[in-house]
Amino acid sequence: MGTGAGLLLGRTRRRAAQRAPVGPTVAGLTQRVVHSSHTGIVVLNRFGDVVVYNPRAAELGLVHNHRADPRARKAAELVRETGEPVEVDLSPQAAKGRDPQAVLGEVRPLGDGFIVVDAADESDAVRLEATRRDFVANVSHELKTPVGAMALLAEAVLDSSDDPEVRRFTGKILREANRLGTLVTELIALSRLQGAERLPELNTVEVDAVVREALGRSAPAMESTGIDIATDQDSGLLVAGDRMLLVTALSNLLENAMAYSPPGSPVSVSRRLADGFVEISVTDRGIGIADDEQQRVFERFYRVDKARSRATGGTGLGLAIVKHVAANHGGEVRLWSRPGTGSTFTLRIPAQSVTPAPRANDDRPGGGNTAAATAMSSSTDRGGAL
Repeated sequence: MGTGAGLLLGRTRRRAAQRAPVGPTVAGLTQRVVHSSHTGIVVLNRFGDVVVYNPRAAELGLVHNHRADPRARKAAELVRETGEPVEVDLSPQAAKGRDPQAVLGEVRPLGDGFIVVDAADESDAVRLEATRRDFVANVSHELKTPVGAMALLAEAVLDSSDDPEVRRFTGKILREANRLGTLVTELIALSRLQGAERLPELNTVEVDAVVREALGRSAPAMESTGIDIATDQDSGLLVAGDRMLLVTALSNLLENAMAYSPPGSPVSVSRRLADGFVEISVTDRGIGIADDEQQRVFERFYRVDKARSRATGGTGLGLAIVKHVAANHGGEVRLWSRPGTGSTFTLRIPAQSVTPAPRANDDRPGGGNTAAATAMSSSTDRGGAL
């Protein structure tokens, strides 16, 4: 009896062993994947404590003494409240030698109060972009001297020659040299704007002063096109930013509107406070932009109407500069347009405060600082971002 029971028990055990899975479990495989991942992975509980992390997370500096980076913990609290993933900059505060220079993390909810931080080393991409930006800036600076010399020589020939043909061709050389000089200047400006996500120093800027100065800078284009720019009344709005950059951005929008509008057609500027942002809108009644091209107009050198763009002498960088000026101020530029109807470009900058100002009685355009017209040339192209 005992022998039979032993044989039966042995058979049962052998069958169970045959049915048992061979190799690692799913949990074990998952642990191996996390451990060998090229990205840093950290799991936090509802209290922000580290539950598990892989070696790569420690290498990237996401975990110190078994505590998560404070920036990751703060992002985890936000994700826990909203349930939506967020991106967070986890770059080392003081990287040395071969330490990662740029670390970008994504923080996602896992459910039941757990949060995962998944971060990657973006240092190579950042260094490559910096190299490209420096190359453009350096080449542009080197071009300024010969381009300026060409313009001066053309002016000298133009002033000294009485031959109509010589004057005609020299005039063309001068115009193209000036156009190339504008392109170089705007390439330099664009490379500087790409160099930082936000401006390092912000000053209080009066929006009304920006509008007046931009109108003054655009006065020559207004005279040549026969277009008057209408404005609303002073708003008393304030923003924190760089005044000259904001004037440049608005000037680009104004000259862009005039370049793509029929002579004598209306162009208007309005300003208002909306949802904590100051909005400066430029509206024209020009050719308009099709839906499939509205995002591309902010690319560098992109042109909706190539023939018209080159005829106006623009560079194709105007809207690229506007886009990056807005981004560096923590804002954005929006576009509404309809072919054959016109376009409205809206520059949105976070408002600093609102100070009601007396309504101005004189709404005539162009009443600004005309000396600003000698500042950086504005683009008149409907195209140009990164």
